[in-house]
Amino acid sequence: MKLACFRIKGDPRAAMATRLGIVTPDGVLPTGRAGGPGDLPTLLGDLDAGLARLSQLAARPDPALLLAEADLDLLPPVPPAPKIVCVGLNYRRHAERLKLAVTEVPTFFAKFPNTLVGQDGIIPRPAGTERMDAEAELAIVVGRRARAVPAPAALAHVLGYACANDVSARDLQFRTSQWLAGKACDGFCPIGPYLVTADEVGDPDDLALRGYRNGQVVQDSRTSDMIFGCAEIVAHASAMLTLEPGDVILTGTPEGTVFDRGSQDWWRDGEEMGVEIEGLGHLHNWVERR
Repeated sequence: MKLACFRIKGDPRAAMATRLGIVTPDGVLPTGRAGGPGDLPTLLGDLDAGLARLSQLAARPDPALLLAEADLDLLPPVPPAPKIVCVGLNYRRHAERLKLAVTEVPTFFAKFPNTLVGQDGIIPRPAGTERMDAEAELAIVVGRRARAVPAPAALAHVLGYACANDVSARDLQFRTSQWLAGKACDGFCPIGPYLVTADEVGDPDDLALRGYRNGQVVQDSRTSDMIFGCAEIVAHASAMLTLEPGDVILTGTPEGTVFDRGSQDWWRDGEEMGVEIEGLGHLHNWVERR
């Protein structure tokens, strides 16, 4: 299933609630109004029963309840305050281009809920930052609590997958040996437009992935080029910390960023960042100076 978290544009109550919907060819079905879990935290609270009910609704969506996607603000398809665990340097050709050795375990860093923004959201440029960059990535959304799970069992803990953008301020990132300052700025983790459940995605380690700049492809790869696949990443992350339902893992970016091209053509105000992943949709966001 393809799920969306949304608010209705122009609805005075919109700020009070984030709704869950099933995306169909004819519109978005609000699951709460149709008798299913009305938001993502409710779904995650009883995942098996919730998914079963959503499957029933998806099979026969009520046409009278469908909403036009153009009338909705699509929000990040994750709970309000997840952990956001990120993997650095996880594509082979990317590592080769940078002439860096492949590590034996994933390199992890973190973002925080302040970085989240949804479809068509604005990415503020932090004051003093001139070297903004974009990183198209596959996001894993955890569905079941995971603590020290082995890789063969890891994907059973995944709810689904989404497009993500690990936006980076390179001038802040490399001021010190720690990347936090360049990775955790407001709006630096767009996710969306949808969350696609694992059963529909199939093999997450073989998906076409592209990054766009103003509609032009700048990153073009497949997740099969990842050094650590999704199951390995979940296993390693869960050995480090307990993953809770709704937590997000960004799995790394392929070659094609401004930084690894050695270019000085950093992202400018008003430009459109795009991420497209096979079967998951096309994420659009805009750079704007704060």
